[in-house]
Order: sequence, then C-alpha cells, then structure tokens
Amino acid sequence: MKRKRNKLKADLIEIFSSIQGEGLFVGYKQIFVRLAGCNLRCVFCDTKTEAKIKGVSPNDVLRKVKYLDRAHGEHHAVSLTGGEPLLHTAFLKELLPKLKRAGFKIYLETNGTLYKELKQLIKYIDFVAMDFKLPSSTAMAPLWRLHKEFLKIASKKKVFVKAVVTNKTHLADVLEAGRIIEKISKDIIFILQPATPVSTRDKEVSHRKLSEYRHISAERLTNVRVIPQMHKIMGIR
Repeated sequence: MKRKRNKLKADLIEIFSSIQGEGLFVGYKQIFVRLAGCNLRCVFCDTKTEAKIKGVSPNDVLRKVKYLDRAHGEHHAVSLTGGEPLLHTAFLKELLPKLKRAGFKIYLETNGTLYKELKQLIKYIDFVAMDFKLPSSTAMAPLWRLHKEFLKIASKKKVFVKAVVTNKTHLADVLEAGRIIEKISKDIIFILQPATPVSTRDKEVSHRKLSEYRHISAERLTNVRVIPQMHKIMGIR
C-alpha cells in the first residue's frame, strides 16, 4: 500500500546558526528556526515577521538543522523563534519529536500569550524564554491573564520571564509582572531587558529606572537581572 506523503508546511523567515543574544542563555550557540507571523504588534519591535521561505516541511527543517549542526559544531539547542512560533502548532507537533529523536534540545522563544497551543507542545520543550508584554512598553492592551495561564504551563520546564523596558514603562506594570511570577514561583528568573531604540527619535531607558525596577522586583523574586540585547551590541543576528 502506498504511503501518503505528509503535506504539512510552514512559512519561515530564516534558519541559521548564531549566538543567543537575549535572556538567560546569552552567549550560547544555538540554531535559530525563525517562523513567520505574529499575533501581536509591539511598538518597540524591530523584527520583520514576513515569510521569506514558503512551504517548508518538517523534514526540510530537520535536514537544515542537522546540516548546520555538522557545519558549525555542536549547539546548545534549537531555538524556535519568530514572530510567534506557537502560531504554527500543528507544524511543530510533527517537527519537535523529530528534532528530539535526533538528539536536539528545544528552546522556545515566545510572547507568552498562546497558552492553549503551549499545552499541546510542552512535553517536547526543554527551555521556555517567555515575554511579559508590559502594556506601557508595548502600547497594547494588558495581557496579564494570558501571561498567567501561559506561565503556569511553562513552569513545568526550565522557564525564565523577560520584559522589555522602555522610557515609557510604568512602575505599576513591572510590579504586576512580579506579582504574577511570585504567585507561581518566586524562583522563576525575571529579566528586565532595556529596549534597543528602533529609530534615532527613541530615547533609551535610564540606568536609574532600570536599577529601580530591578530593586523593587527583587523584593518579591529570588533572581532578577538586567540584560540588554547582546546580539545588537555584538552586531550579529
């Protein structure tokens, strides 16, 4: 009997090997699978989410990941990023078991809103880099309920929370983020990431504000850090 070919496809932005430039694993070499599309529109976003590689199969991605791992040496993990990778849940449900069987660890970079999708994939994921989208930073409506539900699921694995801080960020938003994290576990690492200016008109957040936000958050949480976008400083992808 002839086997049916799997026609599940996804659109990608790119796949490449580089150094992780954000969050807890800064400096680690990873393979980045950047999936197209995002469900949010943050004012500080500097990532183009339009597809450049269309109609890619899970096996196509697996072959490319294996090639990059051979060509560039061993990697800490395969980073699923975007855009928002959880928009491609059906695709990832097929891809991730293949990557795991090939010996790769899975690192999910996510805006932390699609908790129902995360629930379907969490068993395949080793690390979760979860954003908290502070309303005063993003110029969007609050997403606290979605973040709380997402973090409950993500906390089953090694997770850290990252919040982008701008010169317009309100202290009340930082405090609310800390409260949500504390209710789930005060030991979850909380990273404050100063926004990289998108244009010359954007003002950088002051060191005084960053220090204040870190200090106040540390009154609730065990481990609070300030880490900028190191790949921007190093001039790499």
